[in-house]
Amino acid sequence: QSQLVESGGGLVQPGGSLTLSCVAAGFTFSGAAFQWFRQAPGKEREHVATIYSTHTLTDYSASAKGRFTISRDNRKETVYLQMTNLKPEDTAVYYCHRMNYETWGQGTQVTVAS
Repeated sequence: QSQLVESGGGLVQPGGSLTLSCVAAGFTFSGAAFQWFRQAPGKEREHVATIYSTHTLTDYSASAKGRFTISRDNRKETVYLQMTNLKPEDTAVYYCHRMNYETWGQGTQVTVAS
Protein backbone atom coordinates (compact mmCIF):
# COMPACT_ATOMS: atom_id res chain seq x y z
CA GLN A 1 0.00 0.00 0.00
CA SER A 2 1.02 3.62 -0.41
CA GLN A 3 3.23 4.89 2.37
CA LEU A 4 5.12 8.06 3.27
CA VAL A 5 7.65 8.25 6.12
CA GLU A 6 9.06 11.58 7.27
CA SER A 7 12.25 12.15 9.23
CA GLY A 8 14.70 14.92 10.05
CA GLY A 9 12.77 16.99 12.55
CA GLY A 10 14.22 18.20 15.81
CA LEU A 11 15.06 21.16 18.00
CA VAL A 12 16.91 24.04 16.36
CA GLN A 13 17.75 27.57 17.41
CA PRO A 14 16.25 30.58 15.64
CA GLY A 15 18.20 31.28 12.49
CA GLY A 16 19.20 27.65 12.16
CA SER A 17 18.52 25.11 9.43
CA LEU A 18 16.97 21.67 9.08
CA THR A 19 16.31 19.32 6.20
CA LEU A 20 13.28 17.06 6.33
CA SER A 21 13.03 13.87 4.28
CA CYS A 22 10.00 11.93 3.11
CA VAL A 23 10.55 8.41 1.79
CA ALA A 24 7.76 7.02 -0.38
CA ALA A 25 6.77 3.44 -1.11
CA GLY A 26 3.96 1.50 -2.74
CA PHE A 27 3.29 3.65 -5.81
CA THR A 28 5.03 5.11 -8.85
CA PHE A 29 7.08 7.91 -7.34
CA SER A 30 8.27 9.63 -10.50
CA GLY A 31 4.78 10.51 -11.71
CA ALA A 32 3.52 11.85 -8.41
CA ALA A 33 3.40 15.36 -7.02
CA PHE A 34 4.16 15.93 -3.37
CA GLN A 35 3.46 18.55 -0.76
CA TRP A 36 4.69 19.49 2.67
CA PHE A 37 2.15 20.74 5.17
CA ARG A 38 2.59 21.77 8.79
CA GLN A 39 0.35 22.03 11.81
CA ALA A 40 1.13 24.07 14.90
CA PRO A 41 -0.68 23.44 18.19
CA GLY A 42 -4.18 24.86 18.10
CA LYS A 43 -3.93 25.82 14.42
CA GLU A 44 -5.19 24.46 11.12
CA ARG A 45 -2.88 22.37 8.96
CA GLU A 46 -1.35 24.68 6.36
CA HIS A 47 0.38 24.17 3.03
CA VAL A 48 4.11 24.86 2.96
CA ALA A 49 5.41 23.72 -0.43
CA THR A 50 4.56 21.63 -3.50
CA ILE A 51 6.75 19.90 -6.06
CA TYR A 52 5.32 18.47 -9.25
CA SER A 53 6.53 15.49 -11.23
CA THR A 54 8.67 17.83 -13.30
CA HIS A 55 11.41 18.76 -10.86
CA THR A 56 11.53 22.41 -11.84
CA LEU A 57 7.90 23.17 -11.03
CA THR A 58 7.44 24.12 -7.39
CA ASP A 59 5.14 26.27 -5.30
CA TYR A 60 5.56 27.81 -1.85
CA SER A 61 3.45 29.49 0.77
CA ALA A 62 4.24 33.10 1.49
CA SER A 63 5.88 32.18 4.80
CA ALA A 64 8.12 29.57 3.16
CA LYS A 65 9.17 31.46 0.05
CA GLY A 66 12.81 32.48 0.13
CA ARG A 67 13.63 30.35 3.18
CA PHE A 68 12.49 26.82 2.32
CA THR A 69 13.33 24.67 -0.70
CA ILE A 70 11.42 21.57 -1.75
CA SER A 71 13.20 19.01 -3.91
CA ARG A 72 12.97 15.36 -4.92
CA ASP A 73 15.22 12.46 -5.81
CA ASN A 74 13.32 10.01 -8.01
CA ARG A 75 16.01 7.34 -7.69
CA LYS A 76 15.78 7.40 -3.90
CA GLU A 77 11.99 7.97 -3.99
CA THR A 78 12.47 10.74 -1.50
CA VAL A 79 11.16 14.28 -1.17
CA TYR A 80 13.09 16.88 0.82
CA LEU A 81 12.30 20.16 2.52
CA GLN A 82 15.35 22.29 3.24
CA MET A 83 14.52 24.94 5.79
CA THR A 84 16.80 27.87 6.54
CA ASN A 85 16.59 30.96 8.75
CA LEU A 86 14.08 29.16 10.94
CA LYS A 87 11.84 31.19 13.20
CA PRO A 88 9.90 30.25 16.34
CA GLU A 89 6.69 30.51 14.32
CA ASP A 90 7.93 27.65 12.13
CA THR A 91 7.44 25.30 15.10
CA ALA A 92 4.97 22.63 14.03
CA VAL A 93 4.54 19.02 13.04
CA TYR A 94 5.52 18.75 9.38
CA TYR A 95 3.68 16.29 7.15
CA CYS A 96 4.45 14.90 3.73
CA HIS A 97 1.47 14.41 1.40
CA ARG A 98 1.00 12.79 -1.97
CA MET A 99 -0.96 15.39 -3.91
CA ASN A 100 -4.47 14.40 -5.04
CA TYR A 101 -4.42 11.27 -2.87
CA GLU A 102 -5.24 10.62 0.76
CA THR A 103 -1.69 9.54 1.48
CA TRP A 104 -0.01 11.24 4.42
CA GLY A 105 3.04 10.54 6.53
CA GLN A 106 2.96 10.34 10.30
CA GLY A 107 4.64 13.72 10.70
CA THR A 108 7.91 14.94 12.15
CA GLN A 109 8.18 17.57 14.87
CA VAL A 110 10.17 20.74 14.24
CA THR A 111 10.76 23.00 17.22
CA VAL A 112 12.50 26.34 16.84
CA ALA A 113 13.55 27.75 20.20
CA SER A 114 16.54 29.11 22.04
